Amino acid sequence: MAKPVRMFSRFQLLRLVGKSDRTMGWAALDTHNQQECLLVIPRQQIEAESAAAWQQAAQRAARLQHPQLAKPLEIGVHDRWPFIAYDRTRAVSWPEKFSRQGAPAAELAGWASQIAQGLAFAHEAGVAHRDLQPWMLAIGEQQQVSVMGLEAAAHPTETQHDGGLDALRAVRDAAEQDVLALGLVMHHALVGQPALDEPDVVHVMQRMPPLGQEIVRLPWTVPRPIPEPLRAIVNRCTDRQPRLRYRSARTLQRALEGWLKTQDDDGGPLALLRDRLRTVGVLPAQPGGAERVAHLALMERGRTSELAELVLGDIALAFELLRRVNSAQLRGGQVSDDGPVLMLRRAIAMLGLDGVRQAALGLRRWPGTLDDAAASQLETLMRRAHRAARLAVRLVPAGYDGEVVYLISLLQNLGRLVVQYHFPEEAEQIRRLMQNDDAPATAPDAHGMSPEAASFAVLGLDLDELGVAVAQHWGLDDSVLALMRRVPPNAPVRGADSDTDNLRTTASCAGELVDALNQPATRVQAALRQVVQRYARALNLSGREMQDALQLELQGGDATGLPNGSPSPAAGDGQPAGLRRQNVS
Repeated sequence: MAKPVRMFSRFQLLRLVGKSDRTMGWAALDTHNQQECLLVIPRQQIEAESAAAWQQAAQRAARLQHPQLAKPLEIGVHDRWPFIAYDRTRAVSWPEKFSRQGAPAAELAGWASQIAQGLAFAHEAGVAHRDLQPWMLAIGEQQQVSVMGLEAAAHPTETQHDGGLDALRAVRDAAEQDVLALGLVMHHALVGQPALDEPDVVHVMQRMPPLGQEIVRLPWTVPRPIPEPLRAIVNRCTDRQPRLRYRSARTLQRALEGWLKTQDDDGGPLALLRDRLRTVGVLPAQPGGAERVAHLALMERGRTSELAELVLGDIALAFELLRRVNSAQLRGGQVSDDGPVLMLRRAIAMLGLDGVRQAALGLRRWPGTLDDAAASQLETLMRRAHRAARLAVRLVPAGYDGEVVYLISLLQNLGRLVVQYHFPEEAEQIRRLMQNDDAPATAPDAHGMSPEAASFAVLGLDLDELGVAVAQHWGLDDSVLALMRRVPPNAPVRGADSDTDNLRTTASCAGELVDALNQPATRVQAALRQVVQRYARALNLSGREMQDALQLELQGGDATGLPNGSPSPAAGDGQPAGLRRQNVS
């Protein structure tokens, strides 16, 4: 027996695609032109006096022109049921693209990035979705994703836009809910089943803080592997602390795109920076430093050590000399047998005083492209990098060249410095995600995200790996790149089996001690004890020795951030292979 034909106005209803408490979606056939479409219909009928307000909101959303926002075929009301019709002849709904095995990570991130881009455009125009469900997302033949149902779920009271603060706040709140909904859609796609086993995204949000107590995080056991950066991004969307979640679709879009760029064959972390490195350099010269170096380079040639110490005080110039000599090394092969150059005295000898002067004058003046607030943050990071470098020189065993130790420590901070200079807004987001200054030290939420998770959640990559990518771009080889990678914060610290391990671990310890010093006052002592416990055995240092080194630094560190007060660089035989031979010629 044939099934009865169900009609809605001129549309023949074929099957229910999805439903929530607020809307439902029907695959339908327009009997006028035999075109298949999707009808998005609110779950409640509306009175005549409310229909005009609903249609006005839907029409305002329909006027938005963006590739990721589906264009309605028709907006109307039938028998007090409002509806929006969309073409679905060349697209399938999001759930039809994957099974309980979940979606591949890169494919999912590409789709989600497009959705976030469309939502961001709508939100910036004062329009929200209000009921983002997987079945309202259409994927075309070219993997282009479009969002359907903007404002379809809006209650008539939510569509009154008088331009006042209440209306703006309502749109902002609805936009944040859209971003959370997208996070839950991504969670569903990666796991292969909906969060909390609840297919209605709005129901899940109502069970999460601040309305409920349920926690939504990606499980560790999933059908397909989830890369850590993408895991951090999705988990930030649904974080149990609402303050740590994405506040805007644009921010989420940038994080997804950042990670996707690192997955391209020609991308990697450097893809985020390539154009900016060419136009504005790696870092700006510190105030007055380049001029002092250029002046000293015009003086007698017997002051190489004094010049090297002055260069070491300007991080941008020190890095620029490393870049020049190691790039030249790759191009000409003149010192390829000696390994990378990690000593400024040798770099100065290779470039000559005129080369040093040109490098100093070629740097962009402070503060480069930054405004005052961002420049102040960069200056703070530079002071901390210098402090960590001085501390590393104090902690390292005897026999290592202090200048090399200092530079390795600075290089371990390269990623943080580069992000602050080139992406100051993102750097500020990372800092906020790592902080929870208002919580008691013993509270479960006393700490924000780890530096790694925060950088994943904002940029889609790890700050340290970005620094490593820049150094690789300069021509530094794998042995130096290994030295630049800090010991992961959650990894056990093992005893040093080689000079490379010793230098890397010492610089990591110094960096963590400085990070601990910059915790809120109530947490400094506990953070310092944790660092001492992690590193004392591996570095063969007692807690007292580490404390004494830290105390000397606190008493004698130069507030300007210059390396004055550090032990004078002295050549020794304890350098790792490839570094040991770097004597000034």
